[in-house]
Amino acid sequence: MIKQNKGEWSELYVFLKLLGDGVLYAGDGELNKIPELYYPLIKILRKEKDDIKYYVKEHSRIKILSENGQCLLKFPCEEFMHKAEVLLKAIKEGHKTFSVPVIEDFMQLILCSKVKADSYDKSDITVVLHDRKICSNETFGFSIKSRLGNPSTLLNAAKATNFIFEIRGNLTQEQIEEINNTETTTKFRDRLAKLKELGCELSYCETQNETFTANMQMTDTQLPLIIAEYLKQYYSGLGTTVKELSSIVKKLNPCGLSTTFPHNYYAHKIKTFLTDVALGMTPARPWSGDFQATGGYIVVREDGEILCYHIYNHNEFKEYLFNNTRLETPSASRHDFGYVFTENEKNFIKLNLQIRFI
Repeated sequence: MIKQNKGEWSELYVFLKLLGDGVLYAGDGELNKIPELYYPLIKILRKEKDDIKYYVKEHSRIKILSENGQCLLKFPCEEFMHKAEVLLKAIKEGHKTFSVPVIEDFMQLILCSKVKADSYDKSDITVVLHDRKICSNETFGFSIKSRLGNPSTLLNAAKATNFIFEIRGNLTQEQIEEINNTETTTKFRDRLAKLKELGCELSYCETQNETFTANMQMTDTQLPLIIAEYLKQYYSGLGTTVKELSSIVKKLNPCGLSTTFPHNYYAHKIKTFLTDVALGMTPARPWSGDFQATGGYIVVREDGEILCYHIYNHNEFKEYLFNNTRLETPSASRHDFGYVFTENEKNFIKLNLQIRFI
């Protein structure tokens, strides 16, 4: 018996629904389907262990081919569509990890042994789509994000995502101990508020991980400073979503940009950063600037509709990320941040970056 959570079952749901529908629609920045922008499905490539199978759309049927092109089985598309509906109902009604016996039986029939196909990068599904603009079939890897379960993370916290700030102002040892011993439900906000009350200011120094700094600077040399300002405002309790924090950072203008022209510089930079993280960048591994999820994202909406945010439609993808992400506070003990510490007679505090979908 296979037991999976809602997010994991959602990956199989996308696989079944795509084969049933035979088309992938694009979405806009507000998760609405764009009816006139769609990509007909040619086939899905699925790798399990050392075995690759091709699920090929052929009129109203799905042909399952082996790696050498041998036709193994044929099924009507409507069978995939029906099973996708059954699985969607089970996902909506399921709790934590759960099994779906009727879907397991169908998986065996279609030679699919695992809910999640093997993946070695950020792609959860590999598809061949027809691009109507250039009349060509292209292979893309999509990352799948489901809104049927708990919101997933875009950027996972680690010690590598700690940003270090110097505390400008005088603190006694007793004041430092008082701040660090603050254990309220809003302890980080309260600690920063106490620092402000004592006449201290936070000045960004560096990120804890040099690789993360270098990766961010691939986008813009000022990006670490910009992200640091987002963190200061978030941990001060002034905003949560990326969109609302962007409005605050724009007014603060940490880069000292000219305000003569109405440029949305900070929003533009954070959108680019979110896109880079979504498609390839990780904090602790040197990044070449290449994307791993070569197609973009497939999002499963609460109603079961699946939408793609294709890198061909770059603006919609950036808007989707911008409108649907927020900062989050991870475990301070695990990632070692949120307290005042002293080095070389200077005081510092670390703030950690984690980004989750709304």
